[in-house]
Amino acid sequence: MRLGVNIDHIATIREARKTYEPDPVAATIICDLAGADGIVCHLREDRRHINDDDLKRIRETVKSHLNLEMAGSDEMVRIATKIKPEMVTLVPEKREELTTEGGLDVSTFKDHLRDIVFRLRSAGIKVSIFIDPDISQIKQCSNIEADLIEIHTGRYANAKTEHDIIEEFEKIKQAAIYAHKLGLGVSAGHGLNYHNVKDFVEIEEIEELNIGHSIISRAVLVGLDRAVREMIDLIK
Repeated sequence: MRLGVNIDHIATIREARKTYEPDPVAATIICDLAGADGIVCHLREDRRHINDDDLKRIRETVKSHLNLEMAGSDEMVRIATKIKPEMVTLVPEKREELTTEGGLDVSTFKDHLRDIVFRLRSAGIKVSIFIDPDISQIKQCSNIEADLIEIHTGRYANAKTEHDIIEEFEKIKQAAIYAHKLGLGVSAGHGLNYHNVKDFVEIEEIEELNIGHSIISRAVLVGLDRAVREMIDLIK
């Protein structure tokens, strides 16, 4: 199982004071050296954390692979085809949200998303779709010829009762199995941390976990290198 480290919140800390530090590029280097399998960053429409210059410099620096999270807009497609990350993950985006709140509704926007996927793949970029663990949405991801899905694990991470935890985990597991049978690559992320991540090791169909907030939060206390290495130890 691979680990992708989301470095958005390095930039969030910087933007809290509108200064030049900490630098997401420095974080990229540390994560690579610590053994992360990929770097994840989200270029939002409002540029609330990662900005265009960050993305350009991260692209020039990363030694593993770059996974660019973005909305399915013409502006973002133009940026992606210029920057050429190894992968794009299409996510829903609302200006008022603190963080991504759920998966894309592929069934409703399949024609638009099919065009976005085609344009990105034509540029040599793999395309992942961030979706809830829903069989109908996975089927549509296959229909629009995405390469991968990323399963939204937020409801599992936020579940309070044992019944709800088990129920949400089973949904994720079955979604991963179904997607794998369709030939889609499978990753997962959102709300995963040092306590709950161990549960996902048993789902063989999940190839990669993308984790940001928990790793950056721990890095504040123990350093980024150690925080990344500790997460890698848990999943490998």
